[in-house]
Amino acid sequence: MAWLYLILAGAFEVVGVTGMNKVVKDKNLQSYIVLFMGFIISFGFLSLAMKTLPMGISYAVWTGIGTVGGVIIGMLFYGESKDWKRILFIGAILVAVVGLKLTS
Repeated sequence: MAWLYLILAGAFEVVGVTGMNKVVKDKNLQSYIVLFMGFIISFGFLSLAMKTLPMGISYAVWTGIGTVGGVIIGMLFYGESKDWKRILFIGAILVAVVGLKLTS
């Protein structure tokens, strides 16, 4: 169950990061709600995951999911570069996260 909490924490981190981007573009109440709720829920799930999983693994996986998710959202919805090198390094992050899961 801790791994599910950790995946949800990472997913809501992506929501929070998307909210940050929305706040930069549109400083309205909806943008701030997405920002704060995304991070509040993310930290909640992260704290649940860390009751079972080690801190180092939890933080690395959480930030990995958030990083990859943020980059993918940026490429799909905000016109960020889809250069092959970016995609290669996203793959490297994913391999590292899977490696951490396999070793814990």
